[in-house]
Amino acid sequence: MSLSQLARSLKESATLKLNETAALLREKGEPVIHLGGGEPKSKAPIDAVINCTSLLNTGEVRYTAPDGIPALKKAIVRYTEEHYKKVVHAGNIITSGGAKQALMVLLHAILDPKEEVIFPAPYWVSYPEMVKLAGGVPVVVKAEDGTFFPTVREITAAVGSYTKAIILNSPNNPSGVLYSKEFVQEMVEYCERKSIYLIMDDIYNRLTFDHNSAPICYDYMRCGLEESKLVVINGVSKMYAMTGFRIGWAIGNQQLISAMATIQSQQTSGPAAPSQWAAVGALNGVQSSVESLRVTLENNRNIMIDRLHAFDGIKVHKPEGTFYCFPDFSAYGKDSQKLSEFLLEKVRVVTVPGKEFGFEGHLRLSYCGAAKDVTEGLDRIKWALDPGSANELYLGDRKLVRDWL
Repeated sequence: MSLSQLARSLKESATLKLNETAALLREKGEPVIHLGGGEPKSKAPIDAVINCTSLLNTGEVRYTAPDGIPALKKAIVRYTEEHYKKVVHAGNIITSGGAKQALMVLLHAILDPKEEVIFPAPYWVSYPEMVKLAGGVPVVVKAEDGTFFPTVREITAAVGSYTKAIILNSPNNPSGVLYSKEFVQEMVEYCERKSIYLIMDDIYNRLTFDHNSAPICYDYMRCGLEESKLVVINGVSKMYAMTGFRIGWAIGNQQLISAMATIQSQQTSGPAAPSQWAAVGALNGVQSSVESLRVTLENNRNIMIDRLHAFDGIKVHKPEGTFYCFPDFSAYGKDSQKLSEFLLEKVRVVTVPGKEFGFEGHLRLSYCGAAKDVTEGLDRIKWALDPGSANELYLGDRKLVRDWL
């Protein structure tokens, strides 16, 4: 079969592949614990379900405008004013089939072949492949000191004549770090001076811990939104636990949003109507589910950090947000792919190799499931890696005896 060079150059999503592997093992009755997941286990808000069901009950499920229904745009306007203290208009908004599609359409709208998009490491696994899909070149910046916090100097040093955009994701997937207000301010001001697109991937912006909050990029704008190249990406998947509804959005200047709507109209038309009405229900409804999820995640994070501190040789940064932790397991193996495969094979715990995020030797661990899964999953990992642990482990009814260390 003859495939395009682009198709041959892309890697499949590591996280989606792991989800598939875990599902197959569970179908066989294996006692898999999934610490690699990227979706909360709480239920979608009842207001979202009611709104979606109301439309379905009419039987009138039709095409929508390519950039989204007016009711959803109005809800996003309100959300932006409440949480970003910024007044935007319907023409500044496009809704898409998830934040991922919003970002993909954005990249198609701004990139010409070989233009570059810069983002810090560690980064979300899809950024490099999405940039390639849009014909661009991904440029990764890794902090010289080995931390998860590249400096403004390090990022701007990577800017060249082909640079078109910089992506910042804070709180960050996979590390859970929250970039400082000073860092975000400097990046906003720098991109304005250089006329470079600054893409703020804010999908976890309300899932922060320890009384921290994500910096509001609009606070540092010197020009109006219509003159700005600042674009904010968000959606309902993470904070409302609505991953399967696939609704996200982008906010930017009207000329850019109009171009994105044209591209999206040729790709997929508008997002699914039931999902859009569900998102309206979530954004306009009772917000207690977001805080409930945030508190649960903070508690799970604390459990995970406490358990990781019991390991010898593991270095871990305490996440300030998201539902991920990104410990350095290099004391147990430099090859994160092999380590991840070993843990899945021996103790049926799913993790994500750090090399997928630009940091070899690390594993991404998720704490968005039940606290019991976090506890048992890390106990299994410790048993598999720590020679000082008991010689036996039970996985359900099956007894394992350590024979590989």
